[in-house]
Amino acid sequence: MEKPHLLHLITSEKNASPFDVNMAYDAGWTNVTPYTGVEQSEIQALVQDAIFSRSISALTRTGIFFGGRDTHEAMDMIEEAKKHMVPPFEVSVFADPSGAFTTAAGMVAITEKSLKDNFNCNLSGSNVVILGGTGPVGVASAVICAKAGANVILIGRNIEKVGKVAGICNDRYKSKNVKPGADADKAEYFKIADVVLNTGAAGIQLMTEEHIKSSETLKICADTNAVPPAGIAGVDVMDNSKLIDTSPSKCLGIGALAIGNIKYKAQHECLKLMYTSEKPVYLDFEDAFKFAQQSV
Repeated sequence: MEKPHLLHLITSEKNASPFDVNMAYDAGWTNVTPYTGVEQSEIQALVQDAIFSRSISALTRTGIFFGGRDTHEAMDMIEEAKKHMVPPFEVSVFADPSGAFTTAAGMVAITEKSLKDNFNCNLSGSNVVILGGTGPVGVASAVICAKAGANVILIGRNIEKVGKVAGICNDRYKSKNVKPGADADKAEYFKIADVVLNTGAAGIQLMTEEHIKSSETLKICADTNAVPPAGIAGVDVMDNSKLIDTSPSKCLGIGALAIGNIKYKAQHECLKLMYTSEKPVYLDFEDAFKFAQQSV
């Protein structure tokens, strides 16, 4: 009898995400078992229970998914899991806290393609402003953009916190080009921005019509917010490189559903690769970005 594909979904949160559970089943996993409220000190036991309970031939049908809500915690958990593998007893691991890694991947990939298709340029050398930049989507987006050669400004209300997050992006993830910016000064950053990415909380407008009108440099505004009002004025959830009428620079808007379509494909492919790869894989936002680029 063919052995089932078993995915162990581990999160430090109180509940596992139904979104992730549904995605895993749709990607072909036979069974998804959630483990909630997990601390990093408990990772070793869970990992080694997973790898030593199946034959080596069945380990390609076994995977570990890390959820949660924190970028750095998820990356720490990947490293902790990898440390306690005992080859050839080893399984594939994928982290996507709150879907942030695949959302960031989808947003940056569709932005990159729009820049190329409509402005004959790319992220390299572009000024990218990220709103709500201290959250998991903002952090992952910042690192992906910076590694593509963009000059990234992370915007947040607490400049001390933003400074720390920017430092982590540069030091831990080797992105180099991420700088902090205060929310109070964002109007000035918009005036030199090529790209604005909104990764802030749902239902809060962080870029107004006046901000749009004030910039002569804007090319792309992408908004992950699907809850009214729009996070960026003039960008509808369905927009996919649609002209923002109030923009003097003929900026194009990309909405949450257009981003979500690419996010879905990237997450699906990552989940599928976990059991189709001949060797164990360890997947994070950079891997998700590669799949997103293939999906736009």
